[in-house]
Amino acid sequence: MLAADAGASVRELMDRMGHDSARAALIYLHGSDARQQEIADSLSRRAREELKRGSGRQAGGTDRRRSGTQRARNQNRASS
Repeated sequence: MLAADAGASVRELMDRMGHDSARAALIYLHGSDARQQEIADSLSRRAREELKRGSGRQAGGTDRRRSGTQRARNQNRASS
């Protein structure tokens, strides 16, 4: 549905289609290859922007390249 591609919320889609439940509205929504490509392109742009944002260091000395699990493990080791 074009309204969904335009960014309509589920509530707005329900109103437009005359459905009383989100489930009914969602049944009629179908993905498209073009929309999937738009989503992938947007995610790629955001990831590139995040990577460009700095040398991987965040304010406070936190290394953004490490996962949250890796950072937590290092904090636990430092406090032991």
